[in-house]
Amino acid sequence: MPDQRPDPLVSFVPTPIGNLADITLRGLETLRTVDLIACEDTRHSRKLLNHYDIKKPLLSLHDHNEKRRIPEILRKAREGQRIAVISDAGTPCLSDPGHRLLRACLEADVPYEVLPGASAITTALVASGLPPLPFTFGGFLPYKKGKRERELQAALDRGHTSLYFESPHRLVSTLEILTNINPLVRISITKELTKKFENIYGGQILKLLQRFSDRPPRGEFVLAIDPTNLSQ
Repeated sequence: MPDQRPDPLVSFVPTPIGNLADITLRGLETLRTVDLIACEDTRHSRKLLNHYDIKKPLLSLHDHNEKRRIPEILRKAREGQRIAVISDAGTPCLSDPGHRLLRACLEADVPYEVLPGASAITTALVASGLPPLPFTFGGFLPYKKGKRERELQAALDRGHTSLYFESPHRLVSTLEILTNINPLVRISITKELTKKFENIYGGQILKLLQRFSDRPPRGEFVLAIDPTNLSQ
């Protein structure tokens, strides 16, 4: 007989990246049936849970306490409690807490599952209209300008699409760096994905630099860079 995985005790559940309707039926069922929900920010998560009338005990799990929380979560799982792990938005572990816990479950032989669902990464990649495969996701661009410049140069050297999260406070600076490296590079900037003020900006970088210099950016941004046209 084929191997059958044991029932999961820890479930990593994607949550909407903006629009609260963007959660799967399986995700909702999981959140309704677990014994405990580990959240990146309990106050933020309550908005989603209250929207769907889900009332479960919450436990904070974020970058600063994940290592300390892991033994507690593993102990609860071994006692038979089912635990869901969610981040503020999107899929846990991808620029969000959860990876260290998932690794700990794997090493401790605690059954876990990862549900498919919302991700700003794949949504922005498809929406950009840039070549989708292969692609590199680099998380948040470095805070320091020198490191950011080196990472952006690496993106141009890769020869395929690269995606990054970027803060509105640094977006103009990042576009200026890219312009200085190569003003012909083609980029896409997606703003506030799935939310009321969602927008997609694409084209030559000089035009977009002017646009965001004239109107200070606000919101959440994903930057996609396509160096493939530079060799044409």
